[in-house]
Amino acid sequence: MILATRPAASPLRGNLTPPGDKSISHRALIFGCLAAGETRVEGLLESEDVRATAAACRQLGMQMRRENRAVVLRGTGGEGLRAPTGELDMGNSGTAMRLLAGVLAAQPFDSVLVGDESLSQRPMMRVVSPLREMGARIETAEGGKPPLRIQAVDGLVGIDYASPVASAQVKSCLMLAGLYASGRTSIREPLMSRDHTEKMLPAFGIPVGEDCTVSGGARLQGTALRVPADISSAAFFLVAAALVPGSDVLLNNVGLNETRDGIVRVMKAMGADLEVLDARESGGETVGNIRIRYAGRLQGIDIPKERVPSMIDELPVILALAAASDGTTRLRGAAELRVKESDRLAVMARGLEALGVDLTEYEDGMDVTGGAIGHGLVDGAGDHRCAMSFCVLGQVADGPVEVSGCQNIDTSYPAFAPDLAGLGGRVHRPAGEQAS
Repeated sequence: MILATRPAASPLRGNLTPPGDKSISHRALIFGCLAAGETRVEGLLESEDVRATAAACRQLGMQMRRENRAVVLRGTGGEGLRAPTGELDMGNSGTAMRLLAGVLAAQPFDSVLVGDESLSQRPMMRVVSPLREMGARIETAEGGKPPLRIQAVDGLVGIDYASPVASAQVKSCLMLAGLYASGRTSIREPLMSRDHTEKMLPAFGIPVGEDCTVSGGARLQGTALRVPADISSAAFFLVAAALVPGSDVLLNNVGLNETRDGIVRVMKAMGADLEVLDARESGGETVGNIRIRYAGRLQGIDIPKERVPSMIDELPVILALAAASDGTTRLRGAAELRVKESDRLAVMARGLEALGVDLTEYEDGMDVTGGAIGHGLVDGAGDHRCAMSFCVLGQVADGPVEVSGCQNIDTSYPAFAPDLAGLGGRVHRPAGEQAS
């Protein structure tokens, strides 16, 4: 799918509530599936990734119904998960595959987790290896990639695991497996990754100790949750408003978890006029409204390595922002971008270079020197975050920018193009162009 952009003809203005947080939506469904009784979820993200998780949970025995603007889940906690009758298709979602691997590794039945072409190229040994240490029986395709073929076991054994990567998916996978294991399971990370699992499990009645410690045998109880707007989706409008002269945009009810707010801190360091309003606690998560106003061209900075885990999904659009800022922005410690839905460092480098941006790519990052943004065709490579980042940058290009490979935008933000256009951005699907 192609999206076509033209330089914004006027400032971006208005109020917008971005869609529900994808990370929290996955967890709400999976935890609700495991819980006894009913779980009521408001603000659940409507996207392809989340629908894949919901479908898998239904195959495992969860019931799901809609009540007005909420989703009500009846979990399997009373009788246990049901053996699936076929493969569990996770689509494009690495989060869903890795978290469910932790659950399914402990079950007394076989299961198979599969994904689309992109997910089938993503590394899974980071969860498979520690799960095997716990006693799981899992086979992968060549190179430790999906599908994951999980064999029945009688139980797992808790471990104290020092993760070599800061990954909320690894951490959450092992915490979920630990709920079914004998003894305790603890996970330590080199840097703190997003902590939605640690915050959400207590709402389901599961205590979480230091080093993400959980005890085997604990059982989840249904609860009520409200999913905040996704800061990863809000990021595109934060950057767009920071780039387009005269812009003034208010983003409502955005999740501001301290392990996810790196983009706010980095944009402020670059000189953005960004203000958090009405910050409050909701369901263990900090939420608030963010007002962003154009403040002239921003200034490139050295992004602190310790900030990278707190903005890993926002780094593509930060690289786009750097391309239209003054000076050089330096990013290091971001090798994880190479094993996302695409090699995001390579995809962003190719696309930015196609628009005339001066950059140097490194194994774990990039130096981007800002300047004028050219026009032409760039490839989003089927990666939703890269594709949306190029659409944002197209608002300040010197002519039309066409972004190919946009089909997977639906995995996280199906309404991205109309929402950007609703604020005054210029983006559309060319006549006759069909989603692939």
